[in-house]
This record gives sequence, C-alpha cells and structure tokens, in this order.
Amino acid sequence: MDEPECDDTLDDWFIESLKTYKDLYVYQLECPTKVIEWTSGRTVCVAGYSSSKNEILELRLPPKLFASENKGLCAERDFKVVHGGFTDGPVHCLKHVPGTRCVVTNDGRSSELQVWELGGDDSDVIRRTGSVAGRSGASEGGSRIAARLSSQPQVLHGAQSNDVQLTQLTSGQPLYKLETDSADPLSSLQFVADSVFLACCCNGNVYIADTRTAAAPQLSPPPASSGESVLWWTDASSGSSCLDPTSCRIVRLSSSGQAVVSDLRNQREAASQAQLDAQSHRCNLDDVRVSWAPALDGCIAVSGFSGAVQIYNTSVWRSELQEAQPLFQHRGHTVSSQSDDGVFVTSHVWHPERPRTLLSAASDGSVHVWDWVDQSAGS
Repeated sequence: MDEPECDDTLDDWFIESLKTYKDLYVYQLECPTKVIEWTSGRTVCVAGYSSSKNEILELRLPPKLFASENKGLCAERDFKVVHGGFTDGPVHCLKHVPGTRCVVTNDGRSSELQVWELGGDDSDVIRRTGSVAGRSGASEGGSRIAARLSSQPQVLHGAQSNDVQLTQLTSGQPLYKLETDSADPLSSLQFVADSVFLACCCNGNVYIADTRTAAAPQLSPPPASSGESVLWWTDASSGSSCLDPTSCRIVRLSSSGQAVVSDLRNQREAASQAQLDAQSHRCNLDDVRVSWAPALDGCIAVSGFSGAVQIYNTSVWRSELQEAQPLFQHRGHTVSSQSDDGVFVTSHVWHPERPRTLLSAASDGSVHVWDWVDQSAGS
C-alpha cells in the first residue's frame, strides 16, 4: 500500500472510530510484547520477547480513560511508565501473583521461572528476586503459569501435562504435582476455583484437577475436528458465573478457526460451536489468544490470526457448526502501523471490571486500550 492510500485508510478508520469506540488510546513500546498482565485495575505489566535483553515495565493506563464524568476536564490521556527493569532473555509468559507486588515470568526456552518484585512508592525499579525450578529441563515452548490468591504466594506451572506442579514461592517447595500418563504440550494453565484448575493442552485435551486430592485428574477430550495437526487454545469463563467450578464454560479454539463451547458438567458435548471468520496463517502455539469477557456474558475475544482483535457473541451460536461473524473488530494496529511488514496482534486482555474495555499489543510494538461500542445493541 503506497503512502497516499495508507493515509486515506487511516483517515477513514479514524472517522469510523468516532462512532465505534467510546475510548481509544495508543502507546508505543521500544520492542513488542507478547504479555499483558493486570497488576491492578489501572496498571499492567508488559515485557519484550527479543532473543537478548528486554525491558519489563509496569504501565499506568491513561487517567482520562477512568474519568466517569467530564472527560474533557481530565487532561492526562497518556500511558505512564511507573516501574521498569530489564530481563536477560525473552519473556513469553508472565503472571501477576494476586495480593502481592510480584510477577513470575518464563523465557519460552526452559521450565525455570523468574520471580520479580515490581517495586513500590520508594522505588521505580523492577528487580529480579529469585527463581523457581520446573519438573523438567529444557522444553519447547516453555512453561505456562497460573497464580491464585492465597496466604502464602503460590504458582502453578508446567510445560507438559505430566510436569505440572504447584510451588510455594517463598520456599520453592512443591505443594502438588499433576500425575498423568501423557506428555502433551500445554497451551495454558488456569484456576477456576481456589483448588480446581485446568491444564489445557495444544492437542485439545483438558485435564481438570483438584490440588486438595491425589486422585487422578478428569480428562476432557478434544472436540472433533476436520484436519490434521490442529492446535487448540482454551479459556474458561470466570467471575460470578463461575463460583461453582462445574458451571464454568470452556471455549476451545483451533488453528483452523473452529470454536467449541462446552461446560464442565457435560464435557463431551458441544453446547455451541462456530466456524470463525479467522484468516488462518502461520499459527504457532504462542501466537493465538482466546479469552472470555469477565464482565460481558457470552462474549469472547480472539487475536493472533491477523492484525485485528475480534469479538464474538457465543450466546447466539447453536450446537450445530455454522459460520459466525464478529460482533466487533479492532483493526487499529493494522491501519495505524508504520511497519512495512504485515502487523499481527501478539496479545490482548479484557479489563477485569469494565465490560467492553480491552488492551491489545501488536508486532510493531504498539499497545492500544479501547472501549468499543456495541452497534447491534443500538440497532
């Protein structure tokens, strides 16, 4: 696309955005990130993934975003770096430990975790304070991490279904180990209750386990899929709808764009499913994200297939497979990019309380926070 045509596209999208966004703010990182993790309702942690030294930053979102009334009177509309530091290697996974000022990272090349202190009012430095050993050595794709609120900080971590363990951060003591006969690479780990978690595999298998018991985990097999060597990504609903773990819904998304929703009470049958409008391209395990909206019932966000973040309303899907069109698409990273290479979204995350607010990051280093307007509700 030549420069005049690019300018026209950007102008058209900007005019369109006046109607389609309630809020839209942009920030530019020196290096792109694959991780966006909330550290509070107004701050997030990001880190680079280049092969050598990278920044790890805690960013405060623009104050104007949170002005409930008279936004025009709030002059501050910029992101602000509140704490920062450097990592010796890439960051492919990052989790904040609830109730603390700690984050835990993994470099995507081994099972070891790095522990970081985010700093406080007396220091703006993010510093490394320790490490956590994994059950296995080097692992392709690295470890997945989950954390829960507890009196003693704990993290769940592992690279494969047979090396998942719960570790106490302060002592490094293993508190629980998942025992399975398979060694399936993991796409994610996620707590759905204080003691119940999902170990989600890239082949579509989902293990449901309870850290209070040594009983074997339940296995939820992958959905039927057309095509070989399909990767699957999984997310479980959270919030008030998931106070009982068995009532949680899980969505599994394949690299061919097939999305299947089921619940933990009846794992073998699809409650609903759809073929998404996803432009399938080079799909690696770290590329794609699918996530339930925590404060908007039935909606999921999908990214990594292209330069857009797509929002879908699963409540209108049926049990039979049909094509689904997105409820909304955020195309801002593509149309505003100055990069000559194709830009793709590297990560996204919903705001934990604001129903239609998301953050997204792209391969050109751009970070956007946006609150989208549901046009279908207006019509």
